[in-house]
Amino acid sequence: MGMTITEKILAAHSGREKVSPGEIVLAKCDLMLGHDVTAPPAIKEFRKIGVGKVKDPDRLVLVNDHFVPNKDIESAEQAKMMREFAHEQNVKKYFEVGRSGVCHALLPEEGLVSPGDLVIGADSHTCTYGALGAFSTGVGSTDLAAAWATGEIWLRVPETIAIEYSGRPGKWTNGKDMILKTIGKIGVDGARYRSMEFRGEAVEALSIFDRFTMANMAIEAGGKNGIFEANGKVAEYLEGKTDRAGVSYKSDPDCAYREIVKIDVEGLGPVLACPSLPENVKPVEELRGTKIDQSVVGSCTNGWLPDLQMAAAVIKGKKVHPSVRMIVIPATQKIYMDALREGLIATFVAAGAAVSTPTCGPCLGGYMGILAEGEVAVSTTNRNFIGRMGHVKSEVYLSNPAVAAASAVAGEIVHPEDI
Repeated sequence: MGMTITEKILAAHSGREKVSPGEIVLAKCDLMLGHDVTAPPAIKEFRKIGVGKVKDPDRLVLVNDHFVPNKDIESAEQAKMMREFAHEQNVKKYFEVGRSGVCHALLPEEGLVSPGDLVIGADSHTCTYGALGAFSTGVGSTDLAAAWATGEIWLRVPETIAIEYSGRPGKWTNGKDMILKTIGKIGVDGARYRSMEFRGEAVEALSIFDRFTMANMAIEAGGKNGIFEANGKVAEYLEGKTDRAGVSYKSDPDCAYREIVKIDVEGLGPVLACPSLPENVKPVEELRGTKIDQSVVGSCTNGWLPDLQMAAAVIKGKKVHPSVRMIVIPATQKIYMDALREGLIATFVAAGAAVSTPTCGPCLGGYMGILAEGEVAVSTTNRNFIGRMGHVKSEVYLSNPAVAAASAVAGEIVHPEDI
């Protein structure tokens, strides 16, 4: 019997000819990521191991992105600890404020991930890099510390669910709507500790950025990882970013999937995940008229340049509603500069939106847009749990950038065509 893409990557990184779901493997890590929230506890655990030096500093990536520029003394101390550790361990892939970005957009942009890689990160949305045909997954800070010391990690080989998409989505629809529809269908635990392999004719038509968005949110269905077969769009995206071609794996025709989920996206319009679970998905038409206080466009899910272009196309020449705060956060400094050159930043500012330097900020309830009691937000971020973006009695609706921008203008949830 053949193997899936995920199984082939795990076999290659554990020195095995073949692996099967349920087996425990000791796999070599190509890249190990930490950021200003998760690296400090990993550093503390690493000190306890007593090895002194990391196994291979060139495989470490440390990114200041969650609470930066630092919002308080505590976050400044965390950033300082990671900064000093990077210097001590000679970590060259350390990214500082002003030369950085949200980690899951930054790593692909810097050409640090190639097809066939095995990447771990102390952040649940590390699964983003599956868009490039890599196995990438989130781990705890203790696991990260152990991997720093050894260069390897224990993993249980996950079963794979094939998600097969057919049809062509509507005009105002993108990868965010496709993954929300998927989570709405299988639930937040529908892929628990399973690999989600995205495939089908609709997937072939996706941009690389939509692939990033979908892989990013695999964790919202409980997935161990989300992954795509590396196609020509991956090679095109990576051209000039890296000299490593990687290994582009395909699932064997006779591989064993746990199940095959078929999703028809023909004519699919914008959908939103309603409070307070990503699986609580409804079409925008059913939510028209829901008053909002805040709109957020950004994050590792939808802070890419095409996301900003989509939002700007909707809001250009219009004004943010007087009762709404709109916050726009490009995912990296490069994306910020590209948006600046294209006039997108001017469009947002002229409309009355606040544009931030790259940061995770409001996505995790960090800062740059915390919600007060009773407030409602439409956000292009990835998670809308109770209290995720602020007060436990606030509410978050997850949407694509076009809906977030249109709703900012209307002061309530609307379809982009409504304005």
